[in-house]
Amino acid sequence: QVQLVETGGGLVQAGGSMRLSCAASGGTFLYYAIGWFRQAPGKEREFVSTINWSGSETDYAHFVKGRFTMSRDNAKKTVYLQMNSLKAEDTAVYSCARSTDEYGSSRDGDYLYWGQGTQVTVSS
Repeated sequence: QVQLVETGGGLVQAGGSMRLSCAASGGTFLYYAIGWFRQAPGKEREFVSTINWSGSETDYAHFVKGRFTMSRDNAKKTVYLQMNSLKAEDTAVYSCARSTDEYGSSRDGDYLYWGQGTQVTVSS
């Protein structure tokens, strides 16, 4: 079992920045991709970004591309999501998840372990 804990959420003004962290414990972290997803009130969960096991490849949803950057530190078993130029529509609960393989995908069904999520609120 892998436990994932997200931190770094909160309230920020539009145009501001925030960095989320996802710390893993237990189980295996190193050889698996990690993804970030978000869910806004009344909306379905949506893919935000993913990073492969080594950190050499990332993929982003079109609506965050150029604004968000995902990275990982395998020694610390932690993944980061740097969010810049935040918009009100980025307001959501952000959750990280461990994939079932080393590549990652945009499909939430390909992720086995999920964190509880952290609230990000962007005021306009």
